Amino acid sequence: MKALDTNVLARFFIDDADDAQAAKQRPAAAAAMAERAWVSVTVLLEFEWVMRGFYGLAPKDVGRVLHALAGIEHITLEDRPAIVSALASLDKGLDFADALHVARSSRASEFLTFDQRLAKRAKALGLLPAVGLLS
Repeated sequence: MKALDTNVLARFFIDDADDAQAAKQRPAAAAAMAERAWVSVTVLLEFEWVMRGFYGLAPKDVGRVLHALAGIEHITLEDRPAIVSALASLDKGLDFADALHVARSSRASEFLTFDQRLAKRAKALGLLPAVGLLS
């Protein structure tokens, strides 16, 4: 099994008509995605940022792409349970990175932050571990 990087995912899922190099790389990305492959949490986190930050995709569109990726049976996602949990929180309006940080902190008794918005939303969603607000 081979590991995929952010660019492979971007070339496969995003049709960037303004990027000639992307068009050339898309067939190779499709071939790589057709085989058994592994995607690390860090690559997935960067891919979400690329979709949102570079391509300006709306959170719902980012969620659709990430759900599609998670639904490909022959693609193995590192820490799939945390990814699925983070996607569920994304669907409910939480930032994906924040949701993933909390979901991957399951061994902790509490996830501490200065981010008031995260703490409020995490509490409303009943995320575990509980998100504690530092002041």
